[in-house]
Amino acid sequence: MLDILAATTTAAAPPAWISWLPIVGMIAIFWFLLIRPQMRQQKAHREKIGGLKRGDQVVTAGGLVGKVLKVDEHYVDLELGQGVKVKAVKQTIGDVIPPAGTAAND
Repeated sequence: MLDILAATTTAAAPPAWISWLPIVGMIAIFWFLLIRPQMRQQKAHREKIGGLKRGDQVVTAGGLVGKVLKVDEHYVDLELGQGVKVKAVKQTIGDVIPPAGTAAND
C-alpha cells in the first residue's frame, strides 16, 4: 500500500520553462497588437513630415490648417489666412491634406 502512495506523490513536475509561457505569450500579443502598429504609424509620420514642400496644405497638431511657405530643418512657415503667417515646429504637423477638387459636404 505504501508503494502505491509513494508512486503517486513522486509524479514528475513540469519543466520550469512552462511557467514562463504565459508571460512570453502576453509579450508577443502586446508586440503585435500595440507596439508594432504604433511604430509603423510613427515611421509613416516621419516620412510624411520629411517630404513637406512649399505649397502643401497641412493640419497642425493644434488643428490649424495652413499652406506651407517655407520648410527649414526644424521649423515650417505656414500661411493660415491672407496675410496671417506663423512659424510652427516641424514635428507638430499632424497631416498633409491632399489637394481637393470638391468639398465632402457638397
